[in-house]
Amino acid sequence: MSGILQAMRSNRGHASSACQSRMCDRLLAPSHRIVIQFDYSIIMETADAAVGFAALAQETRLKLMRLLAATGASGMAAGELAARLRQAPSTLSFHLAALEQACLVQSTRQGRHVIYAVRFAGLRALFGFLTETCCNGRPHLCGDLMRLLPEVSQEVRTMTPAFNVLFLCTHNSARSIMAEAILEKIANGSFRAYSAGSDPRPAPMPEVMEKLRVLGHDVSMLRCKSWDEFTRTNAPRMDFVITLCDTLDGQVCPEFGTKVVTAAWPFPDPAKFTGSAAEHATMINALYGMIRRRLEIFVSLPYASLDSIALKARLDELGDPTKYTA
Repeated sequence: MSGILQAMRSNRGHASSACQSRMCDRLLAPSHRIVIQFDYSIIMETADAAVGFAALAQETRLKLMRLLAATGASGMAAGELAARLRQAPSTLSFHLAALEQACLVQSTRQGRHVIYAVRFAGLRALFGFLTETCCNGRPHLCGDLMRLLPEVSQEVRTMTPAFNVLFLCTHNSARSIMAEAILEKIANGSFRAYSAGSDPRPAPMPEVMEKLRVLGHDVSMLRCKSWDEFTRTNAPRMDFVITLCDTLDGQVCPEFGTKVVTAAWPFPDPAKFTGSAAEHATMINALYGMIRRRLEIFVSLPYASLDSIALKARLDELGDPTKYTA
């Protein structure tokens, strides 16, 4: 580390704005697809580090960075970010611009949406600046704080597009909530899960939320919502729409786009379960298992080799009630 520090000290003295531009260019030079070898000799100037930390020194931006970090390379659409953080789009745009200028987030356009993701190389450079003088080059005295950083030698700059999946049931309080939580957990960034209903309840079913919590699912963002939210102009574009009940009380689903792949996977309604508390819990467990089994197959389908017709057939097969019952 001391050798790197010496080399960096000898190169300092350039203008702050020029250094910031050079650092972004070196870390994140535009290309169709490049692999970035991160080198801590690219550590930023003091003034540039101040810009980075100043960009983070705001509550909404910290929440924004944490939310984007959770999505990994797939990122998230600006409209969804605004909805999740309950911020006006214009306000969120201001915060995103500040983070992008500080080389902490990146954006790319996918269709009509702008997708944002964390620039992890920029974060490593920022945290590297904090720890480069660790114990005056003797990291054994403090456990080497640099080891707290992810040990990733390569970083692919291009973001991996994720499929958007919307699960529907009448009240959006149990089956579709389960499916949203399960897919978010098992998809590893390849899918973004959403749920809605034609007649949403005020809140999800308590037994379902408790089951999800016990099994380690993040339930903080789960809520009952109308499918009208996903027909607005700033709503995320859906790739799949899957209904999880026999019928949506006779209602016709709204239009979610011309290229969306639809399927029906009918599951029993937990609201109609009868019996003792123990029997009800057993049925909730069984429902969770049926939904998870289908979704595990769903995420493993060979999407790159299937056209829309073949994909539709595979999804319809998953909806066969005689299969995948456990």
